[in-house]
Order: sequence, then C-alpha cells, then structure tokens
Amino acid sequence: MTDKIYNVLFLCTGNSARSILAEAIMNRAGQGRFKAYSAGSQPKGEVHPYTLDLLRQTNFDTSFARSKDWDEFTKPDAPELDFVFTVCDNAANESCPVWPGQPMTAHWGVPDPAAAEGTEAEKHLAFADAYRMLNSRISIFVSLPLASIDRLALQKRLDAIGQTSDMDGAA
Repeated sequence: MTDKIYNVLFLCTGNSARSILAEAIMNRAGQGRFKAYSAGSQPKGEVHPYTLDLLRQTNFDTSFARSKDWDEFTKPDAPELDFVFTVCDNAANESCPVWPGQPMTAHWGVPDPAAAEGTEAEKHLAFADAYRMLNSRISIFVSLPLASIDRLALQKRLDAIGQTSDMDGAA
C-alpha cells in the first residue's frame, strides 16, 4: 500500500465551469489520495456563477475556485502532476504544454454547461448534468487500484472512463 498523494489537473478552455467542478469533486472523492487542480488554455478570469451556485448547493467550500491559466502548472514551483485530464473538446484539440514529470493523460469530454441556452432552469440543469457526468467518472477513477496496475493497463482504463456516459458509472 502506498501513501502517495496523486496530483491531478483538469483542463478546459475557459476554466470557469467543468474543470472547476472536476477539481472540487476530485478533492472531495479522493480526499487523502488525490489533490486536484484546474486550469484553462484561455481562462475566463472568473468562475461561472452557476458553477459556484451548484457547488454551494452540494456543500462545497468554494474558496478554492478561481479561473487560472494552465501556464501556472508548467513553472518550476508547480506541483508535479501524475494525471492530466481534458474535460472539454476544445482543450483536447489544443497543443498542451509539456507537463513536468510526464503525467498520464486522458480526454474526458463533457458538454459545456456555460454554453447552454434556454430558461434559467434549463441552464442550471446543464450544470447539474455536467456535475453528474464528472462525478461518475471521478468516482470510477478514484476506485482504481493505482498502486498495482501497470501504465499500459491504466492508460486503457483512463481512456475508457472518458467514454462512459453518466449512466455507465451508476451501475
């Protein structure tokens, strides 16, 4: 058994919704085993108000939440990352920086709730759906036997998690 704490970075373009939600979920679900961060390739500079509303409604402390550039994680004093997950299709298609330590990467695309249109209720529902998808994937991830699985098998599992739908993780 290892006492290693794994550092996980969630990336999105704007770092205002999905990656912030994933950071919060991972820090709760992986408490003691994982430390999560989030960043964006083109950060909005502020967290979407619906993201903050949803986190508060689900009893998260939102003081951690800030929109930041992924360059923060390429600096010498940045935490050494073990895993980097893109949660939006735009960030997955961009040229990412070279992450120190060669972390494992996977794409876990989730529809952008900030782009949702319709009534206020429909927009809030889009955020709830993104939260559910991320929570499901992160729950699967934190249950993996990381200390006893080889890199190739782990990469296949990470990629498969990104293909799961919300309902797949509920089983």
